[in-house]
Amino acid sequence: MKRISETQMVVRRCGLAALLALLLAVPFPVNEDDSIAFSREFVAPVPGTLVICGGGDMPEPVLRRFVDAAGGTKARIVVVTTASETADSPSEVEDDLEFWRSLNPASLTVLHTRSSEEANDPDFARPLLTATGIWFLGGKQAWLTDTYLGTLTERLIHGVLKRGGAIGGESAGAAIMSAVMIRRGDPNPEVGRGFGFLPGTVIDQHFLTRHRQDRLMNVLSSHPGLVGLGIDEGTALIVQGRYLKVLGDSQVVACLSPSADRPASVKMLPSGSEADLVKLSRAANSRKPAVRQSVLR
Repeated sequence: MKRISETQMVVRRCGLAALLALLLAVPFPVNEDDSIAFSREFVAPVPGTLVICGGGDMPEPVLRRFVDAAGGTKARIVVVTTASETADSPSEVEDDLEFWRSLNPASLTVLHTRSSEEANDPDFARPLLTATGIWFLGGKQAWLTDTYLGTLTERLIHGVLKRGGAIGGESAGAAIMSAVMIRRGDPNPEVGRGFGFLPGTVIDQHFLTRHRQDRLMNVLSSHPGLVGLGIDEGTALIVQGRYLKVLGDSQVVACLSPSADRPASVKMLPSGSEADLVKLSRAANSRKPAVRQSVLR
């Protein structure tokens, strides 16, 4: 947690207003050609912790793992409820917060808007400056990206991970973790840009329960450099550094697209399994079609 405490020292020293002004002055790139640029990315070691949950009833040890990674009783957790259909009804959202409150973190803040303009407001994004953990509720992932991509809020969420904090989410909150994101549709989905906390991947949720194997392979056919990670209900991927670990009641399926000389690769990862994401990413990129380069004479 050392890097988090250093950030908090900067906040106290410079003041929230000055730090927010500095962040607003730094451009946050948004690539317009997602289908090309994001499919070329390799998985890079994660500086903090990702807890990526496939949806359904999550085992308590998974949720506690997120809180522990965020600092335990010292955790300053921000719950982003925007994907949920009940986000605009505080009384209904409160039911989703009951478990988090029972763990007695240092603070628990709800963040929600459906306005990108408000998501770019320093006052709205202020809780993220000192947050040590961000949790995304399930629902519709497109509501999250349509609201927050390219805003100050997104920038500060990335900052939590970069300074060693934890980011977690369930269902829609899992889909947004990759740079290439499945927005909706099955078996031929609409694909868009996710938040890219785990670049070089595309993540699908409720995977075995809802029989989404064809959907994920269809995405990989047009993005052959990506690692497909299908996470079943009641199951989570815990990512730290370059390694993932499966935790929960079911399995994760790691998929690579077929190539000219190799069939698709599908590997089942039961609870307790570990894998090297960087090696998986290299294997995925080796399956991409060779690009012919013309020679100028």
